[in-house]
Amino acid sequence: MDAKKPKRIGIMGGTFDPIHNGHLILAECAYEQFHLDKILFLPNGRPPHKEMQNIGASGRDRQEMVRLAIMNNPHFELDSEELQKSGSCYTKDTLRGLCEANRDTEYYFIIGGDSLMAFDQWKGPDEICRYCVLLAAVRDQMDQKQMRDRMDFLRRTYDARIERLHTPDLDISSTRLRQMQNAGESIRYYLPDAVYDYIRRTGLYQNKQ
Repeated sequence: MDAKKPKRIGIMGGTFDPIHNGHLILAECAYEQFHLDKILFLPNGRPPHKEMQNIGASGRDRQEMVRLAIMNNPHFELDSEELQKSGSCYTKDTLRGLCEANRDTEYYFIIGGDSLMAFDQWKGPDEICRYCVLLAAVRDQMDQKQMRDRMDFLRRTYDARIERLHTPDLDISSTRLRQMQNAGESIRYYLPDAVYDYIRRTGLYQNKQ
């Protein structure tokens, strides 16, 4: 009798300040291309690489926006673990906890091109590579040879299991959306209607950059 196949769970981490359609498309592409069972959306609590003054919404608001964005997708799930922690949250610690608690699961961590280039500056890159497969979402305008060389470097240096994630070339930035909202420009259609309505109702990103 064949051994039971491990679950295949994707992880979409980020500040989600706010979550937008680019995040959702990226997660859906990972779900389909790698035949995952589901995608966990994991809002950062206190990201060590970002100053808190550059985060426009509270953890509670960011969690609610993620919940609203994914509520109609049965294979998307909110994980608020990092939001419950005090102090800085490191990816390696979150992944270690998930792997120890779910030994029948293989995790696929979605990472963008900018993060890929800075990956060896993260806390414990070797540990991260032990705990998950990296799915690198590389935009078309990025130097393709540079990206391939970078992926090969991570394989050699950290024994990384890393795959290319093919996605539409959408250039949507949470930072830019906050600036647009603060300037009174429309951000409708950049994000789900429920998130757009939440931002308008609560007055988020007014007088903040």
